[in-house]
Amino acid sequence: MNNIKTVILLGALTGLFLFIGGLVGGQSGMVIALIFAGILNITAYWFSDKIVLRVYRAQPVSEAEAPEIHYLVEEVSRNADIPKPKVFIMDDDSPNAFATGRNPRHGVVALTTGIIKSMNREQLKGVIAHEMSHIRHRDTLIQSVAATIAGAIMFLAYQMRWFAFLGGGGDDDEGGGILGLLLMSILAPIAALLIQMAISRSREYKADRGAAELTGNPEGLASALEKLGYYSKRIPMHATTQTAHLFIVSPLSGKGLMNLFSTHPPLEERVARLRAMY
Repeated sequence: MNNIKTVILLGALTGLFLFIGGLVGGQSGMVIALIFAGILNITAYWFSDKIVLRVYRAQPVSEAEAPEIHYLVEEVSRNADIPKPKVFIMDDDSPNAFATGRNPRHGVVALTTGIIKSMNREQLKGVIAHEMSHIRHRDTLIQSVAATIAGAIMFLAYQMRWFAFLGGGGDDDEGGGILGLLLMSILAPIAALLIQMAISRSREYKADRGAAELTGNPEGLASALEKLGYYSKRIPMHATTQTAHLFIVSPLSGKGLMNLFSTHPPLEERVARLRAMY
């Protein structure tokens, strides 16, 4: 049921992209948007992991450089019955982590230097298991495709504003008119964020449960999430809105309107669900 819901939501995200194309350029604009959406999905499938790792300047680390991290990744991957993911480190004091890769054979676990310094062994193992659960259930591909399409929608919305201000769109039914373009340029990014939120939230709960099952220790991840909630508010991380849902906790400030559109469930609820597993 969860997978069906995700497919529907990804379809809605793609449909929104096509609708914007139609609003800007009519039928021909929709055809161009359809072709572009196909290219985006292919790009996301093959290159999204490389793109997001480059965005956050994550670097691969060898077993010699980080033996304890590699040991934990190896241990959890055996429990998950998937190939050992590659390990990348982000030089950032804000504690956080994410997973990427189009399938378990190409999985990557990326950790900030901040999370390595702030967590004890059981907490770090819980975080790694959470990310490994995403890889195991191929959430990483789904989230990367969602991020790529949402990013394109936000870019199109920005361009629509300029198009409207320069007099594009006219008043005909095909183009949607200047007011239609301006309204859509505001509503489209909000809709994209809402769809991303719906995709991500259900999968975060599933990954939390998966992590507890892989480690046999729900408290490890529960206490890690509490610590992450404390530090993330005090040590901000420079992250993009389009990729925020990839992280174990939101790297955004969570203030004002952004709190309404958070792609992550409330930490208190996640911690409560984990502790209810005892």
